[in-house]
Amino acid sequence: MQLHNKRILVMGLGIHGGGLGVARFLAAQGAKVTVTDLRGPDILAGSLAQLEGLPIEFVLGEHREEDFRNAEIVVRNPGVPRESHFLQIARSAGAAIEMEMSLFFRLCPAPILGITGTKGKTTTTLLTAAMVREQYPDAVAAGNLRISALEQLPLLRPDTPIILELSSFALEGLGEAQLSPGYAAITNLAADHLDRYHSFAAYADAKRQIYAWQRAGDVVALNADDPGTRTFFSETPPGRRIWFASSLVEIAPEETLVAWRTGTLFQRSVIGMQALLKITDVQLLGAHNRMNIAAAAALALAFGVTPVAIRRAVQRFTGVEHRLEFTRTLNGVQYINDTAATAPDAAIAALASFSQPIILIAGGADKNLPFEQLADAIRARVKAVVLLQGSATEKLLIALSAAHTIEEQKSGDQEARKPGNEAATHNPTSIIHGPFGDFTTAINTAQQLAEPGDIVLLSPGCASFGMFRNEFHRGEEFRRIVGTLD
Repeated sequence: MQLHNKRILVMGLGIHGGGLGVARFLAAQGAKVTVTDLRGPDILAGSLAQLEGLPIEFVLGEHREEDFRNAEIVVRNPGVPRESHFLQIARSAGAAIEMEMSLFFRLCPAPILGITGTKGKTTTTLLTAAMVREQYPDAVAAGNLRISALEQLPLLRPDTPIILELSSFALEGLGEAQLSPGYAAITNLAADHLDRYHSFAAYADAKRQIYAWQRAGDVVALNADDPGTRTFFSETPPGRRIWFASSLVEIAPEETLVAWRTGTLFQRSVIGMQALLKITDVQLLGAHNRMNIAAAAALALAFGVTPVAIRRAVQRFTGVEHRLEFTRTLNGVQYINDTAATAPDAAIAALASFSQPIILIAGGADKNLPFEQLADAIRARVKAVVLLQGSATEKLLIALSAAHTIEEQKSGDQEARKPGNEAATHNPTSIIHGPFGDFTTAINTAQQLAEPGDIVLLSPGCASFGMFRNEFHRGEEFRRIVGTLD
């Protein structure tokens, strides 16, 4: 793909590096690069500083129609909807619309392993990379890890595997370009990003692009336990299908299954059963992480990684920052950073990972998701919940109140409902504190509520927009503030 002297417009620089790698790469290729972003230079100062001195034109605080008419290629940031009016202008003028991942796939000389899913894709990506590196030490991980795939191209030879975390937004661009990785895995499928997609089916279709354009001989690993996977990905894929599961479920006899049984992860195929590793090899918390291990092992096995290498990688893998990340123990209380739980299902999985009493810090920005199941899990598992202000928090409060009402009705506590005996009725807000618009105040409140043996868990179940630049900023602030507690 010839990029030298091409007029290329990068649409969306982003405040946490979404377009940085693209802009740097294109400038290095000798393209005539213009970067346009609706945000101004003050907000984008951190990103602009990293592009200082490069031959790039910036159009900030606005998008100009003439820039889209004059571009030969427009590279849209994943945060830019494909229906954008400005993209329509560029298409009408004959421009090619690309994303970083579609450019990367066109230029990559190496085998690509791609991982997506609603939950667990980062952990599964890094687990897969750890397994592959045991056999191919030069293997590279990139993608939705805040690592630009394009900037890894100089490191790649034809025999250097690259393992990519692929978001639904990135997969939109790959689908438009009719590109899929030769080795793919979908960890699971649940409602997410419904502020961007008009339906769950539309979101699922974006995820489907990870295997929709595979060829014969390619492979996709799918979750046999997951209802969303079974419903939306039931068609026969172009390549080979393998499965992973929490137990030895029934699948077609010619297909491979990687599954747990009595504390051991097995591979079952047409040649029989083979033990891969034991639960005692695992350092990660939670049943959901055991499924992440099974998904990574299935994909690594498909790529030809040996069971010995897979076990060794799992033994060494201690976790991923911002995902059930131990931060500190203070006065007998553990502080856990799970800021990457930006959807209710992820927070539910975090709650199920602990047996100790939990002080949960939750709430934030809405992605048009339901909160009823999270409210049920909070009522069942937490000692107290400290809420952060945000557009989703009111929905969570309503769901918590409804969960309490249902719980009270099931209990049949008629005595508590008798007139004159209101003091005996459980206050539906008794475990709720906040919402707080100040993160330090929220964390201090959680500290005051916690007793030795408790866990203070930041697992918001919501996006971070408004109070924070992104979920990683939220996690970094949690670590900083917790570090100052005494």
